[in-house]
Amino acid sequence: QVQLVESGGGLVQPGGSLNLSCATSGHTPEYYAIGWFRQAPGKEREGVSCISVNDGRTYYADSVKGRFTISRDNAKNTVYLQMNSLKPEDTAVYYCATVLIVVPHWDFGSWGQGTQVTVSS
Repeated sequence: QVQLVESGGGLVQPGGSLNLSCATSGHTPEYYAIGWFRQAPGKEREGVSCISVNDGRTYYADSVKGRFTISRDNAKNTVYLQMNSLKPEDTAVYYCATVLIVVPHWDFGSWGQGTQVTVSS
């Protein structure tokens, strides 16, 4: 079972930036990618971004394209999500997760405890 530990959330003003980190460890069963989904109170889970394990292909939700960038450091077993130009609607708990498929819909395997991101003035 893979373990996923998120960090880097917090409170930021609109237009600000945050960089989330996801440290992975443990046995790694087959999955396609590592990524992030978010969930706000009263809203459905939303896939945000992921990066494939084999070739580093990246995927982004339309709502974050051009503002968020996902990257990975294989030596550190860590995935990062750089979030710029943050908006109040980005407020949510962000979860690092293994991603089984992206198309036609996001399907997640396991995920961490989550980190709160709050965008507010």
